[in-house]
Amino acid sequence: MGNSGLKQHYETASKTGVLQISNHRLREIPEDVFNLSEHLRNLDISKNKIAIIPEDISRLKFLKQLNVSTNAIQVMPSSLANLKKLEMLNVSFNSISCLPESYSSLTNLKQIYLNNNKFKEFPKQLLGLTNIEVVDLSNNKLTEVPNGMSTFFAAELNLSQNEISSLGEDLHQAPRLKILRLDENCLSLDSITPSLLRDSKIHTITIDGNLFESKQLTSLEGYNEYSERYTTIKKKMF
Repeated sequence: MGNSGLKQHYETASKTGVLQISNHRLREIPEDVFNLSEHLRNLDISKNKIAIIPEDISRLKFLKQLNVSTNAIQVMPSSLANLKKLEMLNVSFNSISCLPESYSSLTNLKQIYLNNNKFKEFPKQLLGLTNIEVVDLSNNKLTEVPNGMSTFFAAELNLSQNEISSLGEDLHQAPRLKILRLDENCLSLDSITPSLLRDSKIHTITIDGNLFESKQLTSLEGYNEYSERYTTIKKKMF
């Protein structure tokens, strides 16, 4: 599929390494994109009508940022795991329900945006990724946070607007987790364990819109320790 209107974009990208062709009503990724494989570092093809990301995406071996948000994608290609330099992946606002197992090898990934999709289970491929910093899974169909979070290395996790009713027993052991967003889920007060408040590194937890009033959090064992971390971080910010 060629598009003469995009020619200038391709020429610029060959020099800058950055290609933004969002909002062009594309139904597939133009072959001209793959011809830039030796140059591309940042590719933005968001806000199109793309249904399939081909396995050829692996040809873009120097890619650090990939934005395919707001398309019509249902399945992500396994070969994307070959993009060893990838640091940011945005697949939000699609119809994706799971990630390929191979994504557990995306060891340089720092940010992944999976919000506004159809995930019913937490993608365990994200566990063990030691460089991950931000994970956004808001507005999906998740019902629980699984066990195994002791190997989840992100500092920020957004799980708002799901259907979560239980949190994994070892969530408090997530080694770098500091911001946890749980707004608009199905959590009861006893889902928030003392260990999560007392023993974790979390300094900001948001829980509005669950099966209890957020102010009830203050009555829980471990709240004082959590409150101290929150106050400390606020003082550093100002």
